[in-house]
Amino acid sequence: MKIRDRLPLLAVLCCFSALLLLPEVSAQAARDAMLLCAQTLIPSLFPFFVLSSLLIACGASELLSALLSPLMRPLFGLSGTGAAALALGLCGGYPVGARTAAELVENGALSQEEGERLLAFCNNAGPGFLLGVCGAGVFSSSRAGAALYLIHVAAALCAGLLTCRALPPVPHGTYPHKSAKAQHLSTAFPAAVQNALTGCLNVSAFVVFFTVLARLLLHFLPEAFASSLPCALLLGFLELTSGVLSLPCSRAGFLACAALLGWGGLSVHCQTLSVLAATPLSARYYLKGKVLQALLSLLLALPALPFLFP
Repeated sequence: MKIRDRLPLLAVLCCFSALLLLPEVSAQAARDAMLLCAQTLIPSLFPFFVLSSLLIACGASELLSALLSPLMRPLFGLSGTGAAALALGLCGGYPVGARTAAELVENGALSQEEGERLLAFCNNAGPGFLLGVCGAGVFSSSRAGAALYLIHVAAALCAGLLTCRALPPVPHGTYPHKSAKAQHLSTAFPAAVQNALTGCLNVSAFVVFFTVLARLLLHFLPEAFASSLPCALLLGFLELTSGVLSLPCSRAGFLACAALLGWGGLSVHCQTLSVLAATPLSARYYLKGKVLQALLSLLLALPALPFLFP
């Protein structure tokens, strides 16, 4: 077996050893992460999870398709049905966009190729997180939160435009697109609530794990590094919320926040991959799209600095 093939085993052994050596640190990190999930993530995500499922179940994808088809095909080369995943992904937060794209593919409303291209730009942070956690919590400014959300949306759309235009056109007229069948509210509502609870538990599980992982990693780094901007970037690379809450209220912190929001964090990517696990969709365009979105977010945040941090 090559050394490269042994790296995952080595990484798991290192994490396991750190848990044995630092049980108090890992336990406290897990408690802090659970508190974060209970106070911030679940209250902000649960209603969006329920409503996004209800919108799809009640036929909102058809309405969004009719409204946004004139934009989706010229800009991204995709059918208008994918507008549902894009719109809900921008309103509901991670991983609503990915789950919506997967549901549309499974229902036959989108082809597999279109669903995979949508994943490059439809899975995004929601306005509740950017306005509440980033704007009010980190920068103590609703203007900063609104600016971050506009930057996030613009970067997602630009990343989708660049990604889809760099790929061969999707052949139209060869795939029998079907309309998603609307469900009765009495059937859709209980299922939406149950799926939202499962989704929140899934998100919380990854947040807890990656928060513990990041805290253990920081324990072995120099103490001066713990309160620095690179430390916040490292945390955000692993777990978005912990990294964002560690950012300073400064120009550098704002730029870092925009880039981290575009990237999403390994925790979010694992949440997305878990959503796709039971579907025919692959993530071949997903990570490339997130890297591109992070770079674009950083560039788009630069013009906002003089207005937010004079």
